[in-house]
Amino acid sequence: MATSSTSESTLARLLPEDVDTEQALVHGGLIVSIFLMGLPLLLALIMSTQTTTEVYEVTNVGIGSQGLSNYGTVLGEYNFGQYMINSVVMSIIIVVGKVTLSLFAALALVYYRFPYERAVFMFILLTLLLPVPVRIVPLFDLMARLGWGNTLMAITGPYIASATAVFLFRQHFMAIPASLVENAHLDGVGPLTFLWKVLIPMSKGMIAGVSVITFIYAWNQYLWPLIIMSDQNKQVVQVGLRFLQAASQSGLTRWGIIMAGAVIALLPPLAVLIVLHKPLLETLAIQQK
Repeated sequence: MATSSTSESTLARLLPEDVDTEQALVHGGLIVSIFLMGLPLLLALIMSTQTTTEVYEVTNVGIGSQGLSNYGTVLGEYNFGQYMINSVVMSIIIVVGKVTLSLFAALALVYYRFPYERAVFMFILLTLLLPVPVRIVPLFDLMARLGWGNTLMAITGPYIASATAVFLFRQHFMAIPASLVENAHLDGVGPLTFLWKVLIPMSKGMIAGVSVITFIYAWNQYLWPLIIMSDQNKQVVQVGLRFLQAASQSGLTRWGIIMAGAVIALLPPLAVLIVLHKPLLETLAIQQK
């Protein structure tokens, strides 16, 4: 305590009189934390502009001589553009399917009374204990029996159902005033009309937040697409990064090429995150309640 007080007194003497010492320490700590968290991305951006020789020079931390040519090489020679398209299509299908199915499930759980309703909800939550990697062997067997191997259905179907999304929508629907629901019933509004004209407009923020989480989750899938897709042209971008590791020059891994691919793969989820960051924060706030 004495050492801390002495340090703060020393810092207070160094700072202008109108600057609060405690606030300066907090902001200083935040700036250092942000820099440390962003350092891997900064290094990836720098390495993506360097030649293989420059990457292996440890003291070379400046912009490389390759410029943006590594990005052109990744997109042109390594078919990375096709992997990006495959990932975008897969992610959009998963987002639309998961949000739609979860909305219907939450609607049934909140506004309908049926036997063992609570048990059904608990069973849905229990599926959180069985993520896709745990079910890979039976899933692979199921896909083979259905003839879906190496198809878009194989890499999207297992991700459509989501206990997390159902839980979030259920909690959000339960917060909607009961008087609104009663008025809709008195007006003879059917369940689908109620969902389309009342619940969805009142849940735009939640839907956007769940969509962001789902898009990033789907975009980062690696293991299941690697196993179920045998055609390299149908692979997703995360597996495409694995293919880049085979690139070598004079026995040295071409880290400039790999980092350029990593930066390109980062752009779509980053754009989605920036555009929809407000509803995502609202969704996370509801989870903490």
